[in-house]
Amino acid sequence: MMDEAAQQKMQFMFALRSHGVTDARVLSAMEAIDRSYFVKGIFSARAYEDTPLPIACGQTISQPSVVAMMTQALKLSPRDKVLEVGTGSGYQAAILSQLVRRVYTVDRHARLVKDAMSLFRRLDLNNITALIADGSFGLPEQAPFDRIILTAAAEDPPGPLLAQLKVGGIMVLPVGQSDAVQSLIRVTKTEDGLHYDELRPVRFVPLVEGLGKD
Repeated sequence: MMDEAAQQKMQFMFALRSHGVTDARVLSAMEAIDRSYFVKGIFSARAYEDTPLPIACGQTISQPSVVAMMTQALKLSPRDKVLEVGTGSGYQAAILSQLVRRVYTVDRHARLVKDAMSLFRRLDLNNITALIADGSFGLPEQAPFDRIILTAAAEDPPGPLLAQLKVGGIMVLPVGQSDAVQSLIRVTKTEDGLHYDELRPVRFVPLVEGLGKD
């Protein structure tokens, strides 16, 4: 008989595939990083469900299928340097860490960054740098980036982030008003300008300027 944990993991991976996640490297990363480390308290029993869950500072951890789809949409290569805006629980950064050379992740909430950093150390994820910063301005001192991912919704792709993306680079983000359904888009920066692909409807917390109070 398969034990309950193994069955949950199998259902978890099936949910990813059923949402169109086919990239073998992304699926391996999703299998390698246990989401239960990133979900606290009463919600930890629901870590393998394909649903967003509350975390500290009024934020959420995205549903795994959305994390996997956004990761797949980035078309990552092992040499990439990636900027993530919106560290949150640290789950998305941990997934990225399995697939690229270096991950920089920023969040406006100091508490989330500190919690994520201690978790990255515990899991021996040494290629992630987590910083307290206003993500709407990116991280100019580490630019340019091969890939940028936003886990908060902006009305439009922020100009400072587009400026920090390499030519040939890709940015994936939700866009739209915070009180309406948003669209997940992929922006590819070419020599001739920006190319946009609309991927699917999503719902994320809004991108907020400034640092949080916690």
